[in-house]
Amino acid sequence: MTSQIKTILLLGLLTALILFLGQAMGGRAGLVIALGLALVMNFASYWWSDKIVLSMYKAQELSPADGPWLHAMVEELSRNAGIPKPRICLIPQDAPNAFATGRNPENAVVAVTQGIMQILSPEELRGVLAHELAHIKNRDILIQSVAAVLGAAIMSIAHMLQWGAIFGLGRRDDDEGGASGLSAIALAIIAPIAAMLIQMAISRSREYLADETGAAISGRPLDLANALGRLDAASRQIPLNGSPVAENLFIVNPFTGADMANLFSTHPPIPERIARLREMARRRG
Repeated sequence: MTSQIKTILLLGLLTALILFLGQAMGGRAGLVIALGLALVMNFASYWWSDKIVLSMYKAQELSPADGPWLHAMVEELSRNAGIPKPRICLIPQDAPNAFATGRNPENAVVAVTQGIMQILSPEELRGVLAHELAHIKNRDILIQSVAAVLGAAIMSIAHMLQWGAIFGLGRRDDDEGGASGLSAIALAIIAPIAAMLIQMAISRSREYLADETGAAISGRPLDLANALGRLDAASRQIPLNGSPVAENLFIVNPFTGADMANLFSTHPPIPERIARLREMARRRG
Protein backbone atom coordinates (compact mmCIF):
# COMPACT_ATOMS: atom_id res chain seq x y z
CA MET A 1 0.00 0.00 0.00
CA THR A 2 1.47 3.37 -1.01
CA SER A 3 2.02 6.16 1.51
CA GLN A 4 -0.58 8.29 -0.35
CA ILE A 5 -3.28 5.63 0.10
CA LYS A 6 -2.35 5.18 3.76
CA THR A 7 -2.55 8.93 4.31
CA ILE A 8 -5.99 9.15 2.65
CA LEU A 9 -7.22 6.32 4.88
CA LEU A 10 -5.85 8.02 7.99
CA LEU A 11 -7.48 11.34 7.06
CA GLY A 12 -10.68 9.36 6.53
CA LEU A 13 -10.35 8.04 10.08
CA LEU A 14 -10.10 11.61 11.41
CA THR A 15 -13.28 12.48 9.52
CA ALA A 16 -14.98 9.34 10.87
CA LEU A 17 -14.07 10.44 14.40
CA ILE A 18 -15.91 13.73 13.84
CA LEU A 19 -19.01 11.81 12.68
CA PHE A 20 -18.81 9.41 15.61
CA LEU A 21 -18.56 12.25 18.12
CA GLY A 22 -21.48 14.03 16.46
CA GLN A 23 -23.68 10.94 16.80
CA ALA A 24 -22.59 10.49 20.42
CA MET A 25 -23.51 14.08 21.19
CA GLY A 26 -26.90 14.23 19.44
CA GLY A 27 -27.93 10.89 17.94
CA ARG A 28 -29.10 11.01 14.32
CA ALA A 29 -29.41 14.77 14.38
CA GLY A 30 -25.88 15.08 15.74
CA LEU A 31 -24.60 12.74 13.04
CA VAL A 32 -26.17 14.90 10.32
CA ILE A 33 -24.67 18.05 11.85
CA ALA A 34 -21.26 16.36 12.20
CA LEU A 35 -21.44 15.22 8.56
CA GLY A 36 -22.05 18.80 7.48
CA LEU A 37 -19.21 19.98 9.73
CA ALA A 38 -16.85 17.33 8.35
CA LEU A 39 -17.62 18.36 4.76
CA VAL A 40 -17.10 22.02 5.58
CA MET A 41 -13.88 21.32 7.53
CA ASN A 42 -12.42 19.20 4.73
CA PHE A 43 -13.27 21.84 2.13
CA ALA A 44 -12.02 24.70 4.30
CA SER A 45 -8.85 22.90 5.32
CA TYR A 46 -7.99 22.22 1.67
CA TRP A 47 -8.34 25.86 0.62
CA TRP A 48 -7.52 27.74 3.82
CA SER A 49 -5.58 25.37 6.11
CA ASP A 50 -2.51 27.61 5.86
CA LYS A 51 -4.46 30.68 7.02
CA ILE A 52 -6.15 28.69 9.81
CA VAL A 53 -2.87 27.29 11.13
CA LEU A 54 -0.98 30.58 10.83
CA SER A 55 -3.76 32.37 12.73
CA MET A 56 -3.45 29.81 15.56
CA TYR A 57 0.03 31.16 16.28
CA LYS A 58 -0.53 34.80 15.24
CA ALA A 59 2.05 34.47 12.45
CA GLN A 60 2.67 37.61 10.36
CA GLU A 61 4.18 37.69 6.89
CA LEU A 62 7.77 38.93 6.84
CA SER A 63 8.61 41.23 3.94
CA PRO A 64 11.98 41.09 2.12
CA ALA A 65 12.75 44.55 3.52
CA ASP A 66 12.28 43.31 7.11
CA GLY A 67 14.32 40.12 6.67
CA PRO A 68 16.50 40.34 3.54
CA TRP A 69 19.03 37.72 4.65
CA LEU A 70 16.28 35.24 5.55
CA HIS A 71 14.55 35.76 2.19
CA ALA A 72 17.87 35.33 0.39
CA MET A 73 18.51 32.05 2.24
CA VAL A 74 15.04 30.69 1.43
CA GLU A 75 15.36 31.76 -2.22
CA GLU A 76 18.68 29.94 -2.61
CA LEU A 77 17.36 26.75 -0.99
CA SER A 78 14.17 26.91 -3.06
CA ARG A 79 16.26 26.94 -6.22
CA ASN A 80 18.16 23.89 -4.93
CA ALA A 81 14.85 22.15 -4.24
CA GLY A 82 13.36 23.11 -7.62
CA ILE A 83 10.24 24.71 -6.12
CA PRO A 84 8.83 28.27 -6.09
CA LYS A 85 10.03 30.46 -3.24
CA PRO A 86 7.38 30.28 -0.47
CA ARG A 87 6.15 33.20 1.58
CA ILE A 88 7.85 33.65 4.95
CA CYS A 89 5.98 34.32 8.19
CA LEU A 90 7.24 35.21 11.66
CA ILE A 91 5.66 33.79 14.82
CA PRO A 92 6.09 36.19 17.77
CA GLN A 93 7.21 33.58 20.30
CA ASP A 94 10.51 32.81 22.06
CA ALA A 95 10.05 29.04 21.69
CA PRO A 96 12.42 28.04 18.86
CA ASN A 97 10.60 26.19 16.09
CA ALA A 98 9.47 26.28 12.46
CA PHE A 99 6.91 24.71 10.13
CA ALA A 100 5.66 24.80 6.54
CA THR A 101 2.04 24.90 5.44
CA GLY A 102 -0.13 25.45 2.34
CA ARG A 103 -2.01 23.33 -0.18
CA ASN A 104 0.77 23.02 -2.79
CA PRO A 105 4.28 24.36 -3.61
CA GLU A 106 2.76 27.33 -5.44
CA ASN A 107 0.82 28.40 -2.33
CA ALA A 108 3.27 27.48 0.42
CA VAL A 109 4.39 29.30 3.54
CA VAL A 110 7.39 28.76 5.80
CA ALA A 111 6.86 30.04 9.34
CA VAL A 112 9.66 30.55 11.87
CA THR A 113 9.52 31.76 15.45
CA GLN A 114 11.54 34.67 16.78
CA GLY A 115 13.24 32.25 19.13
CA ILE A 116 14.66 30.01 16.41
CA MET A 117 16.50 32.90 14.79
CA GLN A 118 18.02 33.84 18.14
CA ILE A 119 19.47 30.48 19.18
CA LEU A 120 20.59 28.91 15.88
CA SER A 121 23.64 29.80 13.84
CA PRO A 122 23.00 30.81 10.19
CA GLU A 123 24.21 27.37 9.08
CA GLU A 124 21.85 25.57 11.46
CA LEU A 125 18.91 27.77 10.47
CA ARG A 126 19.69 27.02 6.82
CA GLY A 127 19.41 23.31 7.65
CA VAL A 128 16.02 23.86 9.30
CA LEU A 129 14.72 25.87 6.34
CA ALA A 130 15.89 23.13 3.97
CA HIS A 131 13.89 20.62 6.04
CA GLU A 132 10.74 22.76 5.75
CA LEU A 133 11.25 23.22 2.02
CA ALA A 134 11.58 19.44 1.79
CA HIS A 135 8.05 19.14 3.25
CA ILE A 136 6.88 21.47 0.48
CA LYS A 137 8.79 19.58 -2.22
CA ASN A 138 7.44 16.23 -0.95
CA ARG A 139 3.89 17.69 -0.80
CA ASP A 140 3.50 16.90 2.90
CA ILE A 141 2.18 20.34 3.76
CA LEU A 142 -1.44 19.85 2.68
CA ILE A 143 -1.70 16.46 4.40
CA GLN A 144 -0.28 17.72 7.68
CA SER A 145 -2.23 20.99 7.62
CA VAL A 146 -5.55 19.20 6.97
CA ALA A 147 -4.74 16.74 9.78
CA ALA A 148 -4.09 19.68 12.13
CA VAL A 149 -7.40 21.39 11.25
CA LEU A 150 -9.42 18.16 11.60
CA GLY A 151 -7.64 17.47 14.89
CA ALA A 152 -8.68 20.91 16.14
CA ALA A 153 -12.30 20.17 15.18
CA ILE A 154 -12.22 16.85 17.04
CA MET A 155 -10.81 18.55 20.13
CA SER A 156 -13.57 21.20 20.06
CA ILE A 157 -16.38 18.64 19.64
CA ALA A 158 -14.90 16.47 22.39
CA HIS A 159 -14.92 19.46 24.76
CA MET A 160 -18.57 20.20 23.95
CA LEU A 161 -19.45 16.54 24.49
CA GLN A 162 -17.62 16.48 27.82
CA TRP A 163 -19.28 19.62 29.22
CA GLY A 164 -22.67 18.57 27.89
CA ALA A 165 -22.36 15.24 29.73
CA ILE A 166 -21.16 16.88 32.95
CA PHE A 167 -24.07 19.33 33.07
CA GLY A 168 -26.62 16.85 31.78
CA LEU A 169 -27.12 18.62 28.47
CA GLY A 170 -26.47 15.60 26.27
CA ARG A 171 -29.10 12.95 25.51
CA ARG A 172 -29.00 9.57 27.18
CA ASP A 173 -28.94 6.31 25.29
CA ASP A 174 -32.11 6.10 23.20
CA ASP A 175 -33.40 5.00 19.84
CA GLU A 176 -31.44 7.75 18.10
CA GLY A 177 -28.10 6.44 19.39
CA GLY A 178 -26.97 9.30 21.61
CA ALA A 179 -24.41 8.50 24.30
CA SER A 180 -25.15 8.41 28.03
CA GLY A 181 -23.35 10.75 30.41
CA LEU A 182 -20.55 8.34 31.37
CA SER A 183 -20.13 7.14 27.78
CA ALA A 184 -19.95 10.72 26.56
CA ILE A 185 -17.23 11.61 29.08
CA ALA A 186 -15.26 8.50 28.08
CA LEU A 187 -15.56 9.41 24.39
CA ALA A 188 -14.53 13.00 25.11
CA ILE A 189 -11.31 11.67 26.63
CA ILE A 190 -10.59 8.90 24.12
CA ALA A 191 -11.37 10.78 20.88
CA PRO A 192 -8.61 13.44 21.16
CA ILE A 193 -6.09 10.70 22.02
CA ALA A 194 -7.20 8.72 18.97
CA ALA A 195 -6.84 11.86 16.84
CA MET A 196 -3.27 12.37 18.13
CA LEU A 197 -2.40 8.73 17.34
CA ILE A 198 -3.70 9.15 13.78
CA GLN A 199 -1.74 12.40 13.39
CA MET A 200 1.32 10.54 14.69
CA ALA A 201 0.92 7.83 12.05
CA ILE A 202 0.67 10.48 9.33
CA SER A 203 3.56 12.61 10.55
CA ARG A 204 6.39 10.35 11.74
CA SER A 205 7.42 8.78 8.43
CA ARG A 206 7.19 12.18 6.69
CA GLU A 207 9.65 13.71 9.19
CA TYR A 208 12.33 11.13 8.36
CA LEU A 209 11.83 11.76 4.64
CA ALA A 210 11.94 15.55 5.12
CA ASP A 211 15.21 15.22 7.07
CA GLU A 212 16.74 13.21 4.23
CA THR A 213 15.41 15.48 1.47
CA GLY A 214 16.33 18.61 3.42
CA ALA A 215 19.89 17.40 3.91
CA ALA A 216 20.15 16.84 0.15
CA ILE A 217 18.76 20.34 -0.54
CA SER A 218 21.23 22.06 1.78
CA GLY A 219 24.10 19.67 1.04
CA ARG A 220 25.06 19.74 4.76
CA PRO A 221 23.34 17.02 6.85
CA LEU A 222 25.29 17.90 9.99
CA ASP A 223 23.88 21.45 10.06
CA LEU A 224 20.36 20.02 10.40
CA ALA A 225 21.56 17.42 12.92
CA ASN A 226 23.11 20.14 15.09
CA ALA A 227 19.97 22.28 14.78
CA LEU A 228 17.71 19.41 15.87
CA GLY A 229 19.82 18.89 18.98
CA ARG A 230 19.63 22.57 19.93
CA LEU A 231 15.91 22.81 19.21
CA ASP A 232 15.09 19.69 21.19
CA ALA A 233 16.95 20.98 24.25
CA ALA A 234 15.43 24.45 23.97
CA SER A 235 11.86 23.20 23.51
CA ARG A 236 12.12 21.43 26.87
CA GLN A 237 12.86 24.78 28.50
CA ILE A 238 10.58 27.04 26.44
CA PRO A 239 7.39 25.26 25.32
CA LEU A 240 5.33 26.90 22.62
CA ASN A 241 2.26 28.87 23.67
CA GLY A 242 -0.59 27.31 21.72
CA SER A 243 -2.76 24.27 21.12
CA PRO A 244 -1.09 20.86 20.63
CA VAL A 245 -3.49 20.01 17.78
CA ALA A 246 -0.99 21.40 15.23
CA GLU A 247 2.18 19.99 16.75
CA ASN A 248 2.58 17.62 13.78
CA LEU A 249 3.55 20.61 11.60
CA PHE A 250 6.61 21.72 13.57
CA ILE A 251 10.15 20.51 12.98
CA VAL A 252 10.45 19.38 16.62
CA ASN A 253 7.70 18.69 19.12
CA PRO A 254 6.90 22.15 20.55
CA PHE A 255 5.38 20.65 23.70
CA THR A 256 8.22 18.35 24.73
CA GLY A 257 8.15 19.70 28.26
CA ALA A 258 4.72 18.17 28.93
CA ASP A 259 4.67 14.52 29.97
CA MET A 260 1.40 13.69 28.17
CA ALA A 261 2.71 15.33 24.99
CA ASN A 262 5.69 12.97 25.04
CA LEU A 263 3.40 9.92 25.21
CA PHE A 264 1.59 10.93 22.02
CA SER A 265 4.29 12.84 20.15
CA THR A 266 3.76 13.08 16.41
CA HIS A 267 7.54 13.28 15.94
CA PRO A 268 10.10 10.46 15.79
CA PRO A 269 12.80 10.50 18.50
CA ILE A 270 15.32 13.31 17.98
CA PRO A 271 18.38 11.08 18.74
CA GLU A 272 17.29 8.71 15.97
CA ARG A 273 16.84 11.57 13.50
CA ILE A 274 20.26 12.95 14.40
CA ALA A 275 21.85 9.51 14.03
CA ARG A 276 20.37 9.12 10.54
CA LEU A 277 21.65 12.55 9.48
CA ARG A 278 25.14 11.80 10.82
CA GLU A 279 25.15 8.56 8.87
CA MET A 280 24.22 10.53 5.75
CA ALA A 281 27.13 12.90 6.41
CA ARG A 282 29.48 9.96 6.90
CA ARG A 283 28.43 8.42 3.58
CA ARG A 284 28.99 11.76 1.87
CA GLY A 285 32.49 11.90 3.34
